[in-house]
Amino acid sequence: MKNKTLAQDYVMRCQSRLKAIESLYGDQNWADVVRESQEVVELSLKAVLRNSNIDPPRIHDVSQVLKENEALLPALIRQNLEEVSRISKTLRRDRELSFYGSEDLTPSEFYEQSDADEAKDWAKFIVDLVVKSVGSVPRA
Repeated sequence: MKNKTLAQDYVMRCQSRLKAIESLYGDQNWADVVRESQEVVELSLKAVLRNSNIDPPRIHDVSQVLKENEALLPALIRQNLEEVSRISKTLRRDRELSFYGSEDLTPSEFYEQSDADEAKDWAKFIVDLVVKSVGSVPRA
């Protein structure tokens, strides 16, 4: 772990992406709200791993890595680890489906406002936890 500023960069980018989620939400683009929320959660949790001197794996759901390294994580993440893990796993399942769809599923027809509401709330929750645990970098 050589680049100590990566965790802060991830957090800053997640905070920006929350604004993108709001824009997608305003366009009633429910599938892309779900997809972008997953990416925000993934990058936020990888910031936690990096900040804890754990090299994040190149996978989309890092909940198992968080659990395996629980003792190294910030207290606030440890206190919410079950919820954080559940959110990461749930959004991971929707990652490809919300973006590409499938032969029998069109994302724009499948995802509803309630799906977007839940995903957006989860992304905000995770970013808030991570900011409180890792900190953030103010934009210039």
